[in-house]
Amino acid sequence: MDLAKLLVDKSIEAFIMGLEIYNKPTIKYRVEGFSFFICNAWELMLKAHIINLYGEKNIYYKDSEERTITLELCIKKVFTDKHGALRKNIERIIELRNISTHFITEDYEYIYAPLFQACVVNYVEKIKEFHNKDITDYIAQNFLTLSVKINNLDTNEIKGKYSPNMVKRILKDMEKIDSEIKENNSEFAIPIQTHFFITKDKTKADLFIGIDKNSDYKMAIVKQLENPNNIYSYTTKDIIRLVNKKLKSKGLLLTKIKNGEETQDNFNMYDFILFVNFYDIKNNDKFSFHYTVGGSRYTYSQGLVDFITEEIIKNPDTIIEDLKKNINKNKITPGT
Repeated sequence: MDLAKLLVDKSIEAFIMGLEIYNKPTIKYRVEGFSFFICNAWELMLKAHIINLYGEKNIYYKDSEERTITLELCIKKVFTDKHGALRKNIERIIELRNISTHFITEDYEYIYAPLFQACVVNYVEKIKEFHNKDITDYIAQNFLTLSVKINNLDTNEIKGKYSPNMVKRILKDMEKIDSEIKENNSEFAIPIQTHFFITKDKTKADLFIGIDKNSDYKMAIVKQLENPNNIYSYTTKDIIRLVNKKLKSKGLLLTKIKNGEETQDNFNMYDFILFVNFYDIKNNDKFSFHYTVGGSRYTYSQGLVDFITEEIIKNPDTIIEDLKKNINKNKITPGT
């Protein structure tokens, strides 16, 4: 019996169940259900990894061969940096799972949704790295994006819905998570937002709508983004790191010509600049935002990570050399 393989298979089932619960619109128990199953998925997957690294005996307590170690101990064995964003992400979700049996409200979805999305991405990457399992062989890529039904938390509304003790706890948790999101990278939290922009240029549209003044459903047209940090949250270094993580999960490297010879290499700053210049990224408000207060700097969106990765996956063997040859010939806009 290959125990590690059985644990990985069960882990993938638990992971998919967590996604199905969270993305099913009729289920109200989604926050609690997801936290249970995603923790179970991580525990099984990490125990399989520990078995492969150190042997089966290492998943049991030393004083009892009948009791396997907790997820918390698995994390400490595998992710030894207690300050690492990925480890902190799982630890926060474990805390949520532990209080779910005693106390939980629907408003916790707003607080934890960015952590949940990062946890999904982290799991997909680690099960590929540790066990060479591609989750897209089991579930379609689009199901890995969580379907979140949330509104911004309003303090007065919370105070009107819950008891003083519950209000105190919710606001304390919200403040704690918000602070940690600012301090960490995308392994800890990934903002989940859907934005609609009205355009008359069909080539820039992802979907088409009709405007009916007699409709019972109203929509406000927003003229500007109130907080660009929520969308354009990545620096150049973040983009390079995230693109490389996605390529690594696919087992891909870029082919480049150096000193007349082909080499295999990671995506780097020079490659990023090629993409930015060729596709005019800094003038594309889907991908970048220009800060002018306190100096001039650009930040970028998750959409840019996805766009660059998708373009590389299409042709990793020639894309960099093609960009070099055509950089001054015909700059193009993504999506055209």
